[in-house]
Amino acid sequence: MPSPTTDPVPVVTRRPRVPSRELLDATRVSRAVLHAASVRVDAAVFVVVAEVGGPRVRWAGAGVERLLGHATTDVLGMPLDRLLPEPPPGGLGALLRRERSVTTELRGRSRTGALLDLVVTTTPSSDPGVWTVTAQHARTATERALADSAAAHERRFTTLTERSPVPTLLSEQGLRLAHVNDAFCRLVDRQAEQLLGTGWLAAVHPDDVEAVVDAAAAALTGDVGDVRARLLRTDGDERTTVLRFSHLHTPGLGGGFVATIEDVTERLAFQSQLEHQATHDPLTGLPNRTRLASFVAERFLPGARGGLACLFLDVDDFKVVNDSLGHAAGDQLLVQVAHRLRTVVRPSDLVVRFGGDEFVVVCEDVDEDAAVALGGRISADLARPVQLGGVGVGVRVSVGVTVQTADHATADELIRDCDIAMYQAKAGGKGRVSVLDQGARSQARDKLRLVADLRAAIDAGGLTVAYQPVVETATMRPVGVEALARWHHPGRGWIGPDVFVPLAEESGLVDALGAAVLEQACAQVAAWDAELGLGAPRVVHVNVSALQLDEHLPSLVADTVARYGVGFERICVELTESALMRDPDLALLVLHRLRDLGTSVAVDDFGTGYSSLAHLRRLPVDCLKIDRSFVAELSEGHPEITGAVVALATGLGLSSVAEGVETVDQARALAELGATHLQGYGIARPMDAAAATAWFAERAR
Repeated sequence: MPSPTTDPVPVVTRRPRVPSRELLDATRVSRAVLHAASVRVDAAVFVVVAEVGGPRVRWAGAGVERLLGHATTDVLGMPLDRLLPEPPPGGLGALLRRERSVTTELRGRSRTGALLDLVVTTTPSSDPGVWTVTAQHARTATERALADSAAAHERRFTTLTERSPVPTLLSEQGLRLAHVNDAFCRLVDRQAEQLLGTGWLAAVHPDDVEAVVDAAAAALTGDVGDVRARLLRTDGDERTTVLRFSHLHTPGLGGGFVATIEDVTERLAFQSQLEHQATHDPLTGLPNRTRLASFVAERFLPGARGGLACLFLDVDDFKVVNDSLGHAAGDQLLVQVAHRLRTVVRPSDLVVRFGGDEFVVVCEDVDEDAAVALGGRISADLARPVQLGGVGVGVRVSVGVTVQTADHATADELIRDCDIAMYQAKAGGKGRVSVLDQGARSQARDKLRLVADLRAAIDAGGLTVAYQPVVETATMRPVGVEALARWHHPGRGWIGPDVFVPLAEESGLVDALGAAVLEQACAQVAAWDAELGLGAPRVVHVNVSALQLDEHLPSLVADTVARYGVGFERICVELTESALMRDPDLALLVLHRLRDLGTSVAVDDFGTGYSSLAHLRRLPVDCLKIDRSFVAELSEGHPEITGAVVALATGLGLSSVAEGVETVDQARALAELGATHLQGYGIARPMDAAAATAWFAERAR
């Protein structure tokens, strides 16, 4: 390079380019190798190229003329199978291997057509589809015998390793490979010659080389172990593998190793997919509540105050979208909500689909004001219309906000509190952001404790059943009872069914509650039959919640009644009018199955719901129970509704039970209207099993 000059206009002198010393050396080496191959006379050396019609000779050395009699120019373009007419088993494909050199004994055809015994070696080039072929005269008988013995050992080894589908490495001494099988060559897309020695380490990811070398070095000293490492293919693809090293001692050489390789790329990808599915919602792609629980638990510090905030969102009137535009539109709306939530929050915030139309956002390092402001931004962004089937739908959300306080003992409490705050927002008129009110929090926690106590009472048999008699209007003769669940809380005393029945319905305990009442009622009928004989109540009315009205109810009744050996005609299932109208088609199916068993059905609180008389006529019911509010109107001189219900029952061929009868005048008026049965405090109060037994025994006498 010219030295700097002070001349304002530098003068550029062009010099002839002289090849570098390295380039000259490489050129000389290549020319020397090519010359040696071309003039070698003890062997025929030629280059074969794979072409459409088969491999053909594209270069030949001088040895071809001496060995086979062909001039070098004669063989150019000649198909290889003309020179080697008897290829090994597997054809020329077994001779021209891409992964490694092959040496075998074959017969070659000379220029005169004579067949010669040759030892042929084929070596793949670094260029695909190109091989160097070297042919020499076959060995003597002694040389062949010795070679056959060695070849026998080699064949056994080849059978075990080369053809094995398990990638295998063999080192006879140190880290230098002496052998590598085809499976490993295919795994890393390299030829065996490139991998022998220490070349195999070039196929290991640079970040994993140290771990692989350590594992191999440990195997050299006698240890057995494995290591996970990434292997790099020549096409840039990366494979995750497990290399298992075992010690190998070779006499005269020392310590080496055998390594087998397992490609676990697909397995890890599948495991990752399963883990993603376990922690993410398939519709929106958002994390699910499983991920929410772990995320909050990892960041929750007991006793800390502030910093970790949860926002619980519920899409208002989502059912309207499903009912009017279809579930596909509803799913599309949820996907849009998920997308907008991700764009509004910070990258570090977690957005979760909690379930249904509910979402949760978790933020770190924010106070209550910042969390409320985020809730407002979310509400504003979601309010922009979403196009669903050509219809613009504005989304309103109710947002509950909770920031961790010292009162939060667990991560679950923090999540539960933002759920409570969301319900406060809904109660306040929907479409608003609400911060958790401590009074509502106390009520909700008290409710949770009560649910836990109710579950324990059901499991431990802590619920009791009271029985209120039902009498025939004309004779006042007892004909049955209604089984009524009762709960005596150990700390709160008696809790009414108007409290614990809705609680059971909300918490998913109603099935267990209904099953417990049916169980006790059937057991008591069996006990009454044994003690009272014909004086026992003939029918027990058991109340069933609307949530129990499904295809499992008939089997529950059948199993329980059969277990106690009482007749199905002794059980009357009571369902409210609104429960029957909730899904008339399902109600029709279930009631027919109950009727097939022999169980009777009563409609409780008739007249307080919104049933269709056409539906009522279709349903297989046996009795209408007149609500106590209508019976109370008799004392005020208003018998119209009660009379209409009684007339309807009579017209449909059903019996009727008037509830809440408290006075003789009410009983007389009901008799005049035609009610067939009476029930109420004026007849008898609900009693425990022992008192009910005594009451029926006295009436029987």
